[in-house]
Amino acid sequence: MKMRGLMIAAALTVSACGGGEQKSGQAAGTLPAGEQLSLRRAPVADLKAVAGEIATRDQAEALARIPGTLVSLSVKEGDWVKQGQRIGMVVDQRINYETSAYGAQAAAAEAEAARARADLARVQDLYNNKVYAKARLDQAVAASRVADAQAAAARAQRGASASVAGQGAILAPATGRVLRADVPAGSVVAPGMSVATVTAGAPVIRLELPESLAGQVRVGARVVLTGDELPAGSRQGRVAQVYPAVSGGRIRVDATVPGLSTDVVGRRVAASIEVGQREALVVPRKFVTTRYGIDYVDVVGKDKRLSSVPVQTAPTAEADKVEMLSGVAAGDTLFVAGAGK
Repeated sequence: MKMRGLMIAAALTVSACGGGEQKSGQAAGTLPAGEQLSLRRAPVADLKAVAGEIATRDQAEALARIPGTLVSLSVKEGDWVKQGQRIGMVVDQRINYETSAYGAQAAAAEAEAARARADLARVQDLYNNKVYAKARLDQAVAASRVADAQAAAARAQRGASASVAGQGAILAPATGRVLRADVPAGSVVAPGMSVATVTAGAPVIRLELPESLAGQVRVGARVVLTGDELPAGSRQGRVAQVYPAVSGGRIRVDATVPGLSTDVVGRRVAASIEVGQREALVVPRKFVTTRYGIDYVDVVGKDKRLSSVPVQTAPTAEADKVEMLSGVAAGDTLFVAGAGK
C-alpha cells in the first residue's frame, strides 16, 4: 500500500510538470484584464544572416608617375584630402641632370639662331646695295630659318624634360579620407606604384553572400544591421548594387544605409539581408517575458486558464516584433495582462 501511494504521488508530479506552467490563483473560466492574440501564420521577409563590412563605393589610388625617390609624403591614415591636392613628391636626379643638359643645348641653339639672324641682316644690306646676288640672300634666309627651328626644338625638349620632373608631384585622385599611406619618405618608387589609398564615393555596407543566393537577392531588398557598434539611426538600409560576378563561391552586394559614417572603413558588422518571403508566426514583443534568460508567453487554455509556456524566439526586421520558433503553434491564443485592447 505504501508503494502504491508513492507511485500515485510521482504520477501527479509528472502531470504537473508536463506542458506549460499554470498560473496559480486563477479561477477556471475567468481571465484578468489584458489583451489576447490568436496566432496565425503570415508572410514575412526571409532574412539571412551574413557578414558585412563598412566600405566606400570606390577606392582611388595615388600613384607615382615617374621613377625616383619619395622625398616627402604629407598625409597619414585618417587625413581628409581634396582632389588634386599635392600629398607627396618624387624626385629623380637623373631627370634634373637631363633638364640642365637640354637647357644648355637650348642656349647654344639660341646663340646660333642669333648669329644666323645677324648674318641675314648683313647679306640683306649688301644685296640691297647690289653687292651680293639673289642666291646668296636665299642661302642666308634658309640658314636663319634652320637656326630658328633648331632653337625652338631645343626649347621644346628642355620644356618636356622639365614637365617630366614636374610629374614627380603625387596628387590626391579624389576627395575623401586617406585609408592607407604606408610608404615611408626616402623609399625608391617605380612608375605606377601606389603610395596612398583614398576613399571615393558614398559609404556602403559591402556584403558577401553564398553564390546559392545569387538569384534571390535583388536591388532594393532590405538589409538590417544587427550589431551594437552602430548608432540607432544606421540599422536598416537597402541593396543598391549586386555585382554580376562570383569569386571564391561568393557574390558581392553593396547596400546603402542612412547615417553611415566612414570614420572606420573596414569595420566588420553583423547583418541580415532579405532573400524573399516565408510563412511565420510573428507576435508583438510585449507578449513575451524573459525570466532567468528564458522567454515565456502566456497561453489561454480551453478552460480559460493561463499557462506560462517557454518559447524560442528570433528577431525580425521590425524591432517591436519577434518570431515564434517553438513552444506555440498556429491557433494558440496568447495573453498579456494590463494591455489595452
